Amino acid sequence: MSASLLAFFVALFASLVLAVPVRALALRVGMVDLPGPRKVHLQPIPLLGGLAIYGGVLLGVYSLFQGEARAQIGGILAGATLIAAVGILDDRGWLHHQVKLFIGMPLAAGILLLSGIHAQVFSVLVGALLSVVWVVGITASFSILDHMDGLCAGIAAMASMFFAMLAYLNGQTLVSVLAAAVFGAAAGFLRWNFKPAKIFMGDGGAMFLGFLMATLGLKLRVEHSNHFASWLAPVLVLGATIFDTTLVTVSRSRRGLLPFATPGKDHAAHRLANVKLGQRSAVLVMYLIGAISGSLAILASYLSTTRTILLAVAVVATTLIGVALLERAPYEKQAKKAITTT
Repeated sequence: MSASLLAFFVALFASLVLAVPVRALALRVGMVDLPGPRKVHLQPIPLLGGLAIYGGVLLGVYSLFQGEARAQIGGILAGATLIAAVGILDDRGWLHHQVKLFIGMPLAAGILLLSGIHAQVFSVLVGALLSVVWVVGITASFSILDHMDGLCAGIAAMASMFFAMLAYLNGQTLVSVLAAAVFGAAAGFLRWNFKPAKIFMGDGGAMFLGFLMATLGLKLRVEHSNHFASWLAPVLVLGATIFDTTLVTVSRSRRGLLPFATPGKDHAAHRLANVKLGQRSAVLVMYLIGAISGSLAILASYLSTTRTILLAVAVVATTLIGVALLERAPYEKQAKKAITTT
Protein backbone atom coordinates (compact mmCIF):
# COMPACT_ATOMS: atom_id res chain seq x y z
CA MET A 1 0.00 0.00 0.00
CA SER A 2 2.88 2.37 0.77
CA ALA A 3 4.22 1.94 -2.80
CA SER A 4 0.83 2.85 -4.27
CA LEU A 5 0.52 5.90 -2.04
CA LEU A 6 4.02 7.03 -3.01
CA ALA A 7 3.20 6.58 -6.71
CA PHE A 8 0.00 8.58 -6.22
CA PHE A 9 1.68 11.54 -4.51
CA VAL A 10 4.66 11.64 -6.89
CA ALA A 11 2.34 11.63 -9.91
CA LEU A 12 -0.03 14.14 -8.30
CA PHE A 13 2.74 16.64 -7.55
CA ALA A 14 4.46 16.14 -10.91
CA SER A 15 1.27 16.63 -12.92
CA LEU A 16 0.25 19.63 -10.83
CA VAL A 17 3.60 21.34 -11.37
CA LEU A 18 4.20 20.31 -14.99
CA ALA A 19 0.87 21.75 -16.13
CA VAL A 20 2.27 25.29 -15.71
CA PRO A 21 5.25 25.06 -18.14
CA VAL A 22 3.24 22.85 -20.49
CA ARG A 23 0.56 25.55 -20.68
CA ALA A 24 3.22 28.13 -21.50
CA LEU A 25 4.66 25.83 -24.18
CA ALA A 26 1.24 25.32 -25.77
CA LEU A 27 0.70 29.08 -25.99
CA ARG A 28 4.17 29.60 -27.45
CA VAL A 29 3.76 27.03 -30.24
CA GLY A 30 0.14 27.94 -30.92
CA MET A 31 -1.38 24.68 -29.67
CA VAL A 32 -4.74 26.09 -28.58
CA ASP A 33 -8.31 24.88 -28.88
CA LEU A 34 -10.34 27.60 -30.53
CA PRO A 35 -14.04 28.23 -29.73
CA GLY A 36 -16.49 26.83 -32.24
CA PRO A 37 -20.05 25.63 -32.80
CA ARG A 38 -19.32 22.19 -31.29
CA LYS A 39 -17.29 23.55 -28.33
CA VAL A 40 -18.53 24.67 -24.92
CA HIS A 41 -15.69 27.13 -24.18
CA LEU A 42 -15.80 30.74 -25.40
CA GLN A 43 -12.07 31.61 -25.27
CA PRO A 44 -9.00 29.91 -26.83
CA ILE A 45 -7.66 27.32 -24.35
CA PRO A 46 -4.10 25.88 -24.48
CA LEU A 47 -3.83 22.19 -25.38
CA LEU A 48 -0.93 19.78 -24.63
CA GLY A 49 -2.08 19.19 -21.05
CA GLY A 50 -1.65 15.50 -21.76
CA LEU A 51 2.11 16.05 -21.49
CA ALA A 52 1.71 16.95 -17.80
CA ILE A 53 -0.36 13.80 -17.20
CA TYR A 54 2.18 11.74 -19.14
CA GLY A 55 5.06 13.13 -17.10
CA GLY A 56 3.21 12.50 -13.85
CA VAL A 57 2.51 8.85 -14.66
CA LEU A 58 6.07 8.29 -15.88
CA LEU A 59 7.65 9.70 -12.71
CA GLY A 60 5.12 7.93 -10.52
CA VAL A 61 5.88 4.43 -11.81
CA TYR A 62 9.52 4.56 -12.84
CA SER A 63 10.58 5.85 -9.43
CA LEU A 64 9.32 2.61 -7.85
CA PHE A 65 9.80 -0.33 -10.22
CA GLN A 66 12.97 -2.31 -10.81
CA GLY A 67 13.95 -5.43 -12.77
CA GLU A 68 11.21 -7.53 -14.38
CA ALA A 69 8.41 -5.25 -13.18
CA ARG A 70 10.08 -2.25 -14.82
CA ALA A 71 10.40 -4.21 -18.09
CA GLN A 72 6.65 -4.95 -18.16
CA ILE A 73 5.80 -1.37 -17.23
CA GLY A 74 8.14 -0.34 -20.05
CA GLY A 75 6.03 -2.30 -22.53
CA ILE A 76 2.85 -0.67 -21.26
CA LEU A 77 4.33 2.81 -21.38
CA ALA A 78 5.73 2.18 -24.88
CA GLY A 79 2.19 1.62 -26.15
CA ALA A 80 0.94 4.58 -24.11
CA THR A 81 3.69 6.80 -25.52
CA LEU A 82 2.73 5.83 -29.07
CA ILE A 83 -0.91 6.58 -28.47
CA ALA A 84 -0.10 9.91 -26.78
CA ALA A 85 2.11 10.92 -29.73
CA VAL A 86 -0.63 10.04 -32.22
CA GLY A 87 -3.10 12.09 -30.20
CA ILE A 88 -0.80 15.13 -30.08
CA LEU A 89 -0.26 14.94 -33.84
CA ASP A 90 -4.02 14.83 -34.27
CA ASP A 91 -4.39 17.84 -31.97
CA ARG A 92 -1.92 19.67 -34.18
CA GLY A 93 -4.01 18.82 -37.24
CA TRP A 94 -1.30 16.70 -38.86
CA LEU A 95 -3.26 13.42 -38.88
CA HIS A 96 -6.64 12.38 -40.21
CA HIS A 97 -8.86 11.17 -37.38
CA GLN A 98 -9.13 7.71 -38.96
CA VAL A 99 -5.37 7.21 -38.59
CA LYS A 100 -5.60 7.24 -34.80
CA LEU A 101 -8.66 4.96 -34.79
CA PHE A 102 -7.62 2.35 -37.35
CA ILE A 103 -3.80 2.50 -37.11
CA GLY A 104 -2.60 4.18 -33.92
CA MET A 105 -4.88 2.42 -31.44
CA PRO A 106 -4.50 -1.10 -32.92
CA LEU A 107 -0.70 -0.66 -33.05
CA ALA A 108 -0.65 0.34 -29.37
CA ALA A 109 -2.80 -2.70 -28.59
CA GLY A 110 -0.28 -4.82 -30.50
CA ILE A 111 2.51 -3.55 -28.24
CA LEU A 112 0.50 -4.74 -25.24
CA LEU A 113 0.13 -8.18 -26.82
CA LEU A 114 3.89 -8.36 -27.41
CA SER A 115 4.35 -7.50 -23.73
CA GLY A 116 2.23 -10.51 -22.78
CA ILE A 117 -0.86 -8.53 -21.78
CA HIS A 118 -4.12 -9.88 -23.15
CA ALA A 119 -7.56 -11.09 -22.15
CA GLN A 120 -7.51 -14.44 -20.35
CA VAL A 121 -9.80 -16.72 -22.36
CA PHE A 122 -9.78 -20.30 -23.67
CA SER A 123 -7.93 -19.41 -26.88
CA VAL A 124 -4.84 -17.24 -27.38
CA LEU A 125 -6.17 -15.99 -30.72
CA VAL A 126 -9.57 -15.09 -29.31
CA GLY A 127 -7.86 -13.45 -26.34
CA ALA A 128 -5.71 -11.36 -28.66
CA LEU A 129 -8.69 -10.25 -30.77
CA LEU A 130 -10.76 -9.38 -27.70
CA SER A 131 -7.83 -7.43 -26.29
CA VAL A 132 -7.45 -5.32 -29.44
CA VAL A 133 -11.19 -4.59 -29.54
CA TRP A 134 -11.16 -3.69 -25.83
CA VAL A 135 -8.12 -1.40 -26.09
CA VAL A 136 -9.39 0.38 -29.21
CA GLY A 137 -12.90 0.72 -27.79
CA ILE A 138 -11.89 2.12 -24.40
CA THR A 139 -9.19 4.40 -25.85
CA ALA A 140 -11.68 5.79 -28.38
CA SER A 141 -14.32 6.23 -25.68
CA PHE A 142 -11.97 8.43 -23.64
CA SER A 143 -11.04 10.34 -26.78
CA ILE A 144 -14.65 11.40 -27.31
CA LEU A 145 -15.22 11.86 -23.56
CA ASP A 146 -12.95 14.93 -23.44
CA HIS A 147 -15.62 17.49 -24.34
CA MET A 148 -16.28 19.38 -21.10
CA ASP A 149 -14.05 20.98 -18.45
CA GLY A 150 -12.83 18.39 -15.94
CA LEU A 151 -14.88 15.52 -17.35
CA CYS A 152 -12.27 13.20 -18.85
CA ALA A 153 -9.65 13.81 -16.15
CA GLY A 154 -12.18 13.32 -13.36
CA ILE A 155 -13.65 10.12 -14.82
CA ALA A 156 -10.13 8.74 -15.35
CA ALA A 157 -9.17 9.65 -11.78
CA MET A 158 -12.28 7.96 -10.42
CA ALA A 159 -11.78 4.79 -12.47
CA SER A 160 -8.07 4.49 -11.69
CA MET A 161 -8.83 4.89 -7.98
CA PHE A 162 -11.14 1.86 -8.11
CA PHE A 163 -8.63 -0.08 -10.21
CA ALA A 164 -6.01 0.64 -7.53
CA MET A 165 -8.36 -0.49 -4.75
CA LEU A 166 -9.33 -3.73 -6.51
CA ALA A 167 -5.72 -4.51 -7.38
CA TYR A 168 -4.63 -3.89 -3.79
CA LEU A 169 -7.39 -6.14 -2.43
CA ASN A 170 -6.20 -8.90 -4.76
CA GLY A 171 -2.48 -8.53 -4.09
CA GLN A 172 -1.52 -7.08 -7.50
CA THR A 173 1.22 -4.65 -6.61
CA LEU A 174 2.17 -3.68 -10.17
CA VAL A 175 -1.43 -2.93 -11.18
CA SER A 176 -2.10 -1.09 -7.93
CA VAL A 177 0.96 1.14 -8.32
CA LEU A 178 0.24 1.90 -11.99
CA ALA A 179 -3.39 2.70 -11.22
CA ALA A 180 -2.37 4.91 -8.29
CA ALA A 181 0.05 6.82 -10.54
CA VAL A 182 -2.70 7.41 -13.12
CA PHE A 183 -5.03 8.49 -10.31
CA GLY A 184 -2.49 11.00 -9.04
CA ALA A 185 -1.61 12.38 -12.48
CA ALA A 186 -5.27 12.83 -13.47
CA ALA A 187 -6.16 14.39 -10.10
CA GLY A 188 -3.22 16.79 -10.28
CA PHE A 189 -4.19 17.90 -13.77
CA LEU A 190 -7.79 18.35 -12.65
CA ARG A 191 -6.62 21.33 -10.56
CA TRP A 192 -6.08 23.22 -13.84
CA ASN A 193 -8.76 21.53 -15.93
CA PHE A 194 -11.94 21.79 -13.83
CA LYS A 195 -14.30 24.56 -14.93
CA PRO A 196 -13.16 27.15 -15.76
CA ALA A 197 -10.33 25.19 -17.38
CA LYS A 198 -6.98 26.91 -17.87
CA ILE A 199 -5.61 24.08 -20.03
CA PHE A 200 -7.02 21.10 -21.96
CA MET A 201 -5.41 17.67 -22.12
CA GLY A 202 -6.16 17.31 -25.84
CA ASP A 203 -6.46 14.01 -27.64
CA GLY A 204 -2.90 13.20 -26.59
CA GLY A 205 -3.95 13.16 -22.95
CA ALA A 206 -7.40 11.65 -23.42
CA MET A 207 -6.12 8.76 -25.54
CA PHE A 208 -3.19 8.24 -23.15
CA LEU A 209 -5.59 7.90 -20.22
CA GLY A 210 -7.97 5.70 -22.20
CA PHE A 211 -5.16 3.35 -23.21
CA LEU A 212 -4.00 3.03 -19.60
CA MET A 213 -7.58 2.41 -18.44
CA ALA A 214 -7.90 -0.39 -20.99
CA THR A 215 -4.54 -1.82 -19.91
CA LEU A 216 -5.51 -1.78 -16.24
CA GLY A 217 -8.70 -3.61 -17.19
CA LEU A 218 -6.70 -6.33 -18.94
CA LYS A 219 -4.19 -6.61 -16.10
CA LEU A 220 -6.69 -6.71 -13.24
CA ARG A 221 -7.26 -10.15 -11.72
CA VAL A 222 -10.03 -10.63 -9.17
CA GLU A 223 -8.43 -13.77 -7.79
CA HIS A 224 -10.74 -14.67 -4.92
CA SER A 225 -14.03 -14.25 -6.77
CA ASN A 226 -16.00 -16.08 -9.44
CA HIS A 227 -14.84 -16.03 -13.06
CA PHE A 228 -17.75 -13.88 -14.23
CA ALA A 229 -16.89 -11.18 -11.69
CA SER A 230 -13.34 -11.03 -13.09
CA TRP A 231 -14.80 -10.06 -16.46
CA LEU A 232 -17.46 -7.75 -15.06
CA ALA A 233 -15.26 -5.73 -12.66
CA PRO A 234 -13.26 -3.75 -15.31
CA VAL A 235 -16.47 -3.00 -17.23
CA LEU A 236 -18.11 -1.65 -14.08
CA VAL A 237 -15.05 0.41 -13.12
CA LEU A 238 -15.26 2.08 -16.53
CA GLY A 239 -19.04 2.34 -16.30
CA ALA A 240 -19.26 6.13 -16.74
CA THR A 241 -17.37 6.28 -20.03
CA ILE A 242 -19.03 3.10 -21.32
CA PHE A 243 -22.42 4.64 -20.54
CA ASP A 244 -21.54 7.83 -22.41
CA THR A 245 -20.18 5.89 -25.39
CA THR A 246 -23.30 3.70 -25.47
CA LEU A 247 -25.54 6.76 -25.46
CA VAL A 248 -23.56 8.45 -28.25
CA THR A 249 -23.40 5.26 -30.32
CA VAL A 250 -27.12 4.53 -30.05
CA SER A 251 -28.19 8.15 -30.56
CA ARG A 252 -25.93 8.88 -33.53
CA SER A 253 -26.59 5.52 -35.20
CA ARG A 254 -30.34 6.12 -34.98
CA ARG A 255 -29.78 9.43 -36.78
CA GLY A 256 -27.64 7.85 -39.50
CA LEU A 257 -24.35 9.27 -38.18
CA LEU A 258 -21.02 7.55 -37.53
CA PRO A 259 -20.60 7.41 -33.71
CA PHE A 260 -16.83 7.99 -33.53
CA ALA A 261 -16.51 10.24 -36.58
CA THR A 262 -19.25 12.81 -36.05
CA PRO A 263 -18.63 15.49 -33.41
CA GLY A 264 -21.46 17.12 -31.55
CA LYS A 265 -22.91 18.28 -28.25
CA ASP A 266 -24.95 15.13 -27.76
CA HIS A 267 -22.97 13.37 -25.02
CA ALA A 268 -24.41 12.49 -21.62
CA ALA A 269 -22.83 15.53 -19.95
CA HIS A 270 -24.16 17.86 -22.67
CA ARG A 271 -27.68 16.54 -22.21
CA LEU A 272 -27.46 16.69 -18.42
CA ALA A 273 -26.23 20.28 -18.64
CA ASN A 274 -29.23 21.13 -20.83
CA VAL A 275 -31.78 19.92 -18.27
CA LYS A 276 -31.04 22.88 -15.95
CA LEU A 277 -28.00 21.27 -14.29
CA GLY A 278 -25.31 23.40 -15.92
CA GLN A 279 -21.85 22.21 -16.90
CA ARG A 280 -20.32 21.81 -13.43
CA SER A 281 -23.26 19.84 -12.05
CA ALA A 282 -23.40 17.68 -15.18
CA VAL A 283 -19.73 16.78 -14.75
CA LEU A 284 -20.32 15.98 -11.06
CA VAL A 285 -23.22 13.70 -11.99
CA MET A 286 -20.88 11.83 -14.34
CA TYR A 287 -18.40 11.52 -11.46
CA LEU A 288 -21.22 10.08 -9.36
CA ILE A 289 -22.00 7.50 -12.05
CA GLY A 290 -18.33 6.53 -12.03
CA ALA A 291 -18.30 6.25 -8.23
CA ILE A 292 -21.44 4.09 -8.16
CA SER A 293 -20.27 1.76 -10.94
CA GLY A 294 -16.81 1.47 -9.34
CA SER A 295 -18.39 0.58 -6.00
CA LEU A 296 -20.49 -2.08 -7.76
CA ALA A 297 -17.25 -3.54 -9.18
CA ILE A 298 -15.93 -4.03 -5.66
CA LEU A 299 -19.28 -5.48 -4.57
CA ALA A 300 -19.26 -7.92 -7.50
CA SER A 301 -15.91 -9.33 -6.37
CA TYR A 302 -17.59 -10.59 -3.18
CA LEU A 303 -20.76 -12.03 -4.72
CA SER A 304 -21.57 -15.54 -5.85
CA THR A 305 -21.78 -16.30 -9.57
CA THR A 306 -25.58 -16.19 -9.55
CA ARG A 307 -25.73 -12.85 -7.76
CA THR A 308 -23.01 -11.42 -9.99
CA ILE A 309 -25.06 -12.35 -13.06
CA LEU A 310 -28.15 -10.74 -11.52
CA LEU A 311 -26.09 -7.61 -10.82
CA ALA A 312 -24.90 -7.55 -14.44
CA VAL A 313 -28.47 -7.84 -15.71
CA ALA A 314 -29.57 -5.01 -13.41
CA VAL A 315 -26.69 -2.80 -14.59
CA VAL A 316 -27.46 -3.45 -18.27
CA ALA A 317 -31.15 -2.70 -17.69
CA THR A 318 -30.33 0.50 -15.80
CA THR A 319 -27.91 1.58 -18.55
CA LEU A 320 -30.51 1.07 -21.26
CA ILE A 321 -33.12 2.98 -19.25
CA GLY A 322 -30.63 5.81 -18.71
CA VAL A 323 -29.81 5.91 -22.43
CA ALA A 324 -33.52 5.99 -23.31
CA LEU A 325 -34.20 8.84 -20.87
CA LEU A 326 -31.21 10.93 -21.92
CA GLU A 327 -32.05 10.46 -25.59
CA ARG A 328 -35.12 12.58 -24.86
CA ALA A 329 -33.05 15.35 -23.29
CA PRO A 330 -32.29 18.42 -25.46
CA TYR A 331 -29.04 18.55 -27.43
CA GLU A 332 -27.59 20.39 -30.42
CA LYS A 333 -27.93 18.31 -33.58
CA GLN A 334 -24.91 17.94 -35.83
CA ALA A 335 -24.59 17.67 -39.59
CA LYS A 336 -23.85 14.34 -41.24
CA LYS A 337 -20.85 15.74 -43.10
CA ALA A 338 -18.80 16.40 -39.93
CA ILE A 339 -15.69 14.18 -39.82
CA THR A 340 -13.63 14.94 -36.71
CA THR A 341 -14.08 13.22 -33.39
CA THR A 342 -14.99 14.68 -30.03
